[in-house]
Formats: sequence, C-alpha cells, structure tokens
Amino acid sequence: MTYLAKIGELTLKGSNIQEFENLLKHNAAEYLKGTGSQIALRAGRLYIDCDESAAEKVEFALQHLIGITGWAKATVCEKTIEDISRAVFELAKIEADKGCKTFKIDARRSDKSFPLNSYQINCEAAGDVESIMKVDVHHPDTIIYVEVRERCFVYVDSNVGCRGLPVGCSGKGLLLLSGGLDSPVAGYRMLRRGMKIECCYFHSYPYTSEEAKQKVVTLAQKLAYYGIKLYLNVIPFTDVQMRIKEKAPENWSTLMLRVCMMKVANKLASRCNAKCIITGESVGQVASQTIENMTVTEHFATRPLLRPLCGMDKEEIIKDSYFIDTYETSILPYEDCCVLFSPRHPVLRGKPEEAEEIYNSLEVDDLIEQSYRNREIVKLTATGEPEWKTEQ
Repeated sequence: MTYLAKIGELTLKGSNIQEFENLLKHNAAEYLKGTGSQIALRAGRLYIDCDESAAEKVEFALQHLIGITGWAKATVCEKTIEDISRAVFELAKIEADKGCKTFKIDARRSDKSFPLNSYQINCEAAGDVESIMKVDVHHPDTIIYVEVRERCFVYVDSNVGCRGLPVGCSGKGLLLLSGGLDSPVAGYRMLRRGMKIECCYFHSYPYTSEEAKQKVVTLAQKLAYYGIKLYLNVIPFTDVQMRIKEKAPENWSTLMLRVCMMKVANKLASRCNAKCIITGESVGQVASQTIENMTVTEHFATRPLLRPLCGMDKEEIIKDSYFIDTYETSILPYEDCCVLFSPRHPVLRGKPEEAEEIYNSLEVDDLIEQSYRNREIVKLTATGEPEWKTEQ
C-alpha cells in the first residue's frame, strides 16, 4: 500500500531545499525503522510504500511527522482514464457510505505526456460518480484528488498534517517543562520551527509528588512523538526552594524561583549544547509574567530566551494542547514546584538590580550546583519505552 503526504513550508526554500527534503525523509525513516517501508520525496510529495502489516506505524508517523500539511492513503492505478475512473468511483463509494452527498474531483497532471489535461480528467472521472453523489465544485462534502505523475494516485486528503519545518534544521533548545498546559505547547511550537528540544523539569519532593513527576514524563513522551527523540532532565530542587523560603522576601519568592531555575538552565544548556532556552510564558498571564518580571528572568539567562506563547491567550493554548494530546495530562491535579509557597502578594514589577541583590543574599550557588549534578535523565523516543539514565 502507498501513503502520500503533501509537503508544506519547506517547498518555499531556495537552493538549499534538498537539505530540508533529506532531513524530512530522514525523520520519516526514524519513525519507520524495521518496517521495511520505502520512502521517497518528489515534487512536493512524500511517498511511503509499505506492507499492510506496517500501516499502523506509518499512520502514526504521518500523524506526528512535522513538515507536512496533510496525508492520505492513496490508491495507485495505471495511467489510463479507465483505471483512473474506476479508482475514483471505488473511493467515491466509500465516501458516500460515510454520508457524503456532494463531491468534487481535483486532478493534477504533472506528466504532460498523459493525453488528457486536468479539466478533461475531472470531467471523465466524474461520470460514474454522479450516479451516487452530486457534483458541487464550491462546497463539496468530499474532494477526490487525482495526481498523474510517474504513477497515478487517487486519494481523499482527509488527515491534517503538522505544518512547519523538519525537526533538526534549526538547532537545539532547552525547554523548561512543567506539568501545566503552557510549556508542552511551547515545546511543540518550537519543534514546528525545526528545533530539536531537550527538557528540564524541577522536582521538589516531598512537596511535589511522584505522580507529579510521572505526569511530566508523560508530557515529555508526547513531545517525543513529534520530536522523535529527546531527553528529560529531572532536577531535585527542594533544597533550593527551601533556601528561597528562608531568605528571600516573601513577595519575591516566585521570581527568585524563576531566577534559580534559569541558573540551572544555563548550566544544562551548556552541557547539552542548546542554543537557546524555551519557556511557556505568556505576557500578563500570571504575576511572574509581567514585562518587568520577564525582564528580570531574562537578565539571568546566558542564552536567548524564547517564549513562543508570548502573544497567545489561554484558549489558543488549550486548543494546541488538545491537538498534541497533552490537555488531559496537563490538567491532572498534581502540582509542580512553581505553585508551592506562592506569595499572597507577589512583586509585579521587579528590577534586575534588585533581583541581583536578593539573589546574592540567598547564597544558593552551591545548592544550585548540587541540584544540577544530582539530576535524573530520561531518554524518550517516538517509538520506544522511557529509559532512565544517569548521564547522557
């Protein structure tokens, strides 16, 4: 059987387009190791030929492969109008059984040696279908596509793809991953820009439970479905957080927690060669995400700090979380360390100079180093089980 996927943004690339195409094929092959599937990319289409036994894995790959706008299982037929019409009619019967009452045929003739042009193919192939559905070229219930290339493909493009650039073409970023709604969506959005990601989670046992940690592992696994492979670093942060509670002014405790997280993130980004740090912050969403407080956090970062959700509201973020299947996990009632010891009246407009002074008074550098060195690491892949490691 054959699957066809439409290539999206990378078709706009110039002389280096082949690099993007090769990476997309490589990523598809990573999903399909051991299946015997054949992968080809020609003229804006990705083709996967596979045995029926591999169909489930191929469909999983196409659901998560970033860089395609849509995909479908295609019927491959001979390049004659008789075979094309037959294939169109068989597919139309399936669509009619699903409740479709109107149709349109969209034919494209890349092989100019084929005797009929696109309009003529549309007309000829529609003949038998009109006995079971009506033609509606403006608002059809279903569109049946015919592509006459080196082979002839007939399909219904009913599956939405993951738009963006192939993962791996934009370097690597470190995602600060919590158990909430925002950070997994932020990670997904950077994956769509072609960035590989590594994840960092701050765990304050016993104030945050083992269930909270497992929740984040599950979220990281769902990101790995799109990122193919990633590492989750679990940072034990209890001692750091207790030091903040003891020494920091109460209204600064949340912002100092963000500062200390950034200090660890700097170390980890250097270790894993991440070129930037990614957070799920959105302007004005909570007290630590005012422009002034975000400036304080960024002041302590040694790499660019990317906030892909910066201009999004909660409804937009929730919509994305449904798409990547993280919503139900994110709303599980296990709190992460960000909500522990939250002050009743947090500072809203912190200043970097004041933050520097407070941070220095904490004398927390040794605890941060200890937390970094005692991290646990989980290797997560799109197709395998989580693997706990002591070092990458």
